[in-house]
Amino acid sequence: MEVGVGSLPPSFSPARRAWRRFARNRLGFWSLVVFAAMVVASLLAEVLSNDRPLLVHYEGRYYLPLLHDYPETTFGGDFETPTDYLDPYIRERLSAGDNWAIYPPNPYGPKTLSYYAPDPHPAPPSADNWLGTDDRGRDLLAQLIYGFRVSVLFALALTAIGVVLGVLAGAVQGYFGGRLDLTMQRAIEIWGSMPELYLLIIFSAVFAPSVALLLVLLSLFGWMGLADYVRAEFLRNRQLDYVRAARALGLGHWRIIWRHVLPNSLTPVVTFLPFRMSAAILALTSLDFLGLGVPPGTPSLGELLAQGKNNIDAWWISLSTFGVLVLTLTLLTFMGDALRDALDPRKVDA
Repeated sequence: MEVGVGSLPPSFSPARRAWRRFARNRLGFWSLVVFAAMVVASLLAEVLSNDRPLLVHYEGRYYLPLLHDYPETTFGGDFETPTDYLDPYIRERLSAGDNWAIYPPNPYGPKTLSYYAPDPHPAPPSADNWLGTDDRGRDLLAQLIYGFRVSVLFALALTAIGVVLGVLAGAVQGYFGGRLDLTMQRAIEIWGSMPELYLLIIFSAVFAPSVALLLVLLSLFGWMGLADYVRAEFLRNRQLDYVRAARALGLGHWRIIWRHVLPNSLTPVVTFLPFRMSAAILALTSLDFLGLGVPPGTPSLGELLAQGKNNIDAWWISLSTFGVLVLTLTLLTFMGDALRDALDPRKVDA
């Protein structure tokens, strides 16, 4: 019996089949959706949590406080200093008559000090501060939103640098092999045995703390784990027939690596990404907790955990920060598990 063309099952590319397997894993798929929503919300932090109105209509004119600094005299104040939009007098002026202002859902920024709070700081959750304040009087929800953004962007940058360095080192080792592989492997083992934490302490004492310095120092060590996976894949794939055929056709080494071997060795790289991001977020949080991370004043989950340790009675600081951290790492873990299953060549599409 002949089978018609219309009755044949649809043919999908390997990437499409992997995405279909990933989407069928409901836990991993919805973890990706929730994590993406959290990242987008953090990127829009200035719109969601800020001590400046989004738009002001005052005496027939429109103002954009998010983009420009306006002196207090612009809105009927007495001083030329930048306007404090949390000042009850300014708020009264902006709501008088035909004047109006559109405020973010959470009217506090990451460095806003709540001078008008009725309770001493750290203050528990209230109608004004939904998650309470920290020991400096800053809104905890704003700290979490901006701190999450710093952690995610730092993790993305660290992961991207680690992937580039790890893939490059692993590809060179695995493809060329021999003495080059042996020499590089010994050098990596020596470099990996260096005390990373001691180096961070030394550099933190010599240089002013900054996100760029922290990114450089952690990038020096964050690529070695991935390099081992890529090296193993290249050692296996370089012996296959399609690589031998490419060599017989006279293709150069780097073209074979880039066009032929690397695309068939990306499975461990892609699977590695969510777990590498989890490790980067944990590393930044741990260093901030120890006071070796981002500069003082930068929103940080690690600093909030340190505040929670120093203020045991202020349970809302530790609970909310720990909840955000656990949720983030759990979502990344579920995504990594689903990605690993989706890229497993032994999995068969239904």
